[in-house]
Amino acid sequence: MQDKLGKRNYAEWFKKAEEDELSINAILKENGAPSTACFLSQQMAEKYLKGLLVFRDKHFRKMHDLLGLETLALKSDPDITEVHEDLVKLNRYYITTRYPGDYPQFSRKDAQEAYEAALRVRDFVLDKIGENG
Repeated sequence: MQDKLGKRNYAEWFKKAEEDELSINAILKENGAPSTACFLSQQMAEKYLKGLLVFRDKHFRKMHDLLGLETLALKSDPDITEVHEDLVKLNRYYITTRYPGDYPQFSRKDAQEAYEAALRVRDFVLDKIGENG
């Protein structure tokens, strides 16, 4: 059983993910930079996965690799494979959107698809901890 600090910590991960979601929505609504929406979608999914791991009392090293986080979650949540393709899609946006010349031009369609993938990860995590719906 987790103590209050552990429970608060997972909620803090989710709160930061919600902030990313607000920013993604603003970018998509106001015709902002698609690459930033793609990056924030990766970040949103990462924070939800880390929140799930904290909720499950799993320790993890500092990482941004969604597939690495998926591997850590597999033991307690083997059905995380349901969002595997979303994690693969989002994983490429961490580094490739950070530095000029490292990424192709991302479109609004790419940004929308990345956001939708992040939403599926969010819904999966919230379903797992009983906070969705």
